[in-house]
Amino acid sequence: MNAIISAPELASALTGENPPVLLDVRWQLTMSKASGQPPFDGRATYESGHIPGAVYVDLDRELASAPGARGRHPLPDLAEFGTAMRRAGVSSATPVIVYDGGQGWAAARAWWLLRWTGHSDVRVLDGGLPTWQGPLETSVPTPAEGDFEPVPGATGLLDADGAAALARSGVLLDARAGERYRGEVEPIDPVGGHIPGALSAPTNDNVGADGRFLPAEELRARFKTLGATEGTEVGVYCGSGVSAAHQALALAVAGIPSALYVGSWSEWSSDASRPVAVGADPQ
Repeated sequence: MNAIISAPELASALTGENPPVLLDVRWQLTMSKASGQPPFDGRATYESGHIPGAVYVDLDRELASAPGARGRHPLPDLAEFGTAMRRAGVSSATPVIVYDGGQGWAAARAWWLLRWTGHSDVRVLDGGLPTWQGPLETSVPTPAEGDFEPVPGATGLLDADGAAALARSGVLLDARAGERYRGEVEPIDPVGGHIPGALSAPTNDNVGADGRFLPAEELRARFKTLGATEGTEVGVYCGSGVSAAHQALALAVAGIPSALYVGSWSEWSSDASRPVAVGADPQ
């Protein structure tokens, strides 16, 4: 099953015999302390207009637990995650479509969590809300309670030690901007640079100018140049496990399985005993 869906396909699915549960996960990384910007208010944005029937999901509160030693967006408590998903109407036998404001990172985080915890039919709206040509609504739906019970997968998740090992034995992709990978700038975390052995693979290079994913064959070609070929174990990380979920989604579109290091650089760099590489050289 394709991991993404187009807006016309979504419009058709919503009027079909088994319409999907629709989740709105609009979110933005706001560095308010540094810039003085007010934090992004995803719920207010949702309430000002969303795809009819969509239920708002808060990335910071429902798709992650509180920031700390495990990073800025560590895994959510699975019982609380399950409660949030059931409240949103998610059931095991019902398809789920997730969208955000267009960047795709937040929607991919929800997609990854649902897939990792056992939901078999989850897709992301390619290009997000800007691609939707239908009406919007401001009323907040109250869906019937779902029955989804999250069960974490046996594979697909990396911790810090696993990420370090994979950088030596397979392919570990760093989804952040190149300048952060190289350590030239670091606006958020204690130190700049990357996990030794990781390869720079900015997630923005997975999409075209319209914000939609490149065709699967182009993504396969891109990842092949990075060493992600058949039979190679692949892992991904970013700053805090959000944009890396988008990288995992791009890999899925290309037909390449991957594992996500959720703690990512925000966890790795918080421990001064872990090695840090800088510059363009992976090592």
